[in-house]
Amino acid sequence: MKFTLPSSRGSTPDSSFSVQQLLLLGLVALSTPVAASIGDRLPEFRECIRVCEQENCGPDAEHQTPIPLHRRLLLWSCPSECDYTCQHLITTTRLSQSPAPLPHPVVQYHGKWPFHRFLGAQEPFSVLFSLGNLWAHYDGLYNKILPSIPATYPLRKWYVLLAWVGMTSWFFSAVFHTRDFPLTEQLDYFAAGANVLYGLYYSAVRIFRLDQPTPRRQTLLRAWTTLCILLYVAHVTYLKMWTWDYTYNMAANVAIGAVQNLLWSWYSWKRYREQQQGSNQGWTLWPGIVVAWVLVAMSLELLDFPPLWGAIDAHSLWHAGTIVPAVIWYNFLVRDAQDDMARSERLKS
Repeated sequence: MKFTLPSSRGSTPDSSFSVQQLLLLGLVALSTPVAASIGDRLPEFRECIRVCEQENCGPDAEHQTPIPLHRRLLLWSCPSECDYTCQHLITTTRLSQSPAPLPHPVVQYHGKWPFHRFLGAQEPFSVLFSLGNLWAHYDGLYNKILPSIPATYPLRKWYVLLAWVGMTSWFFSAVFHTRDFPLTEQLDYFAAGANVLYGLYYSAVRIFRLDQPTPRRQTLLRAWTTLCILLYVAHVTYLKMWTWDYTYNMAANVAIGAVQNLLWSWYSWKRYREQQQGSNQGWTLWPGIVVAWVLVAMSLELLDFPPLWGAIDAHSLWHAGTIVPAVIWYNFLVRDAQDDMARSERLKS
């Protein structure tokens, strides 16, 4: 039995659990950690890997297939090539036997769907849409926040940091979906956790105006900052030093995201009612629209299905669904800051 390792496309899919699955409480109840998948336990898959590695990976193998440079740069090795190849060989075989006797011909391997990689990236559409989210934060910083909000505005520094945290988070998301290793998974999860927690942090600063230079507000700001730092350190320490608990990680991010969503929904309604009748007040509803949009987009995660054309799955669509809300959000922050500055000027006059 001879194996030839692929020379172009192929992949292993996304984790069953991703910290980007935020804010949707129903996901917690439906989520359980994946120690192994159906595909891992298939005898034909294990035999396929055994034979492939024996014929291609050993020092005395007769049919060693060279791995292209671009894949070697992404740390594809002979065993990982065998794993990828066998996933698709077994999937193709099972599909050819469908619908009988196999009720579910496409199964997961290592907790992931069998994606077709592109240029060595394991989940190309998740990478693409992660970069799309990174661009949304980059655009929000350099084309909206910096040009439209003066440096004298006290909340600008929090908005600038928001963009940088967002760009960092989505960068590590793109790296993780390019190649899934324990290190890239941890960087993705920790960066995303920081993104979620910082979202709650600056939301409280803006909504309750902890930026104002009164003694009481500054004391509250220091206490709030210290609390958030300690929460993040405890979160990372628990996952890194105690146990890598997917369910806990999911629950923690859901809880923080839910509080943030409730705060912005309340603030949006409050500002809408405060606006004078007849004024342009539609922008005050943008936070509520973004919250609803994100919840709908995240509900795609409940529809976990084998990737269409071996490329697009529910998780990649969830990443796609968060790009436009990010664009709207930066528009809101600019409009909110401009309205806040205008109100301050009116109070002074």
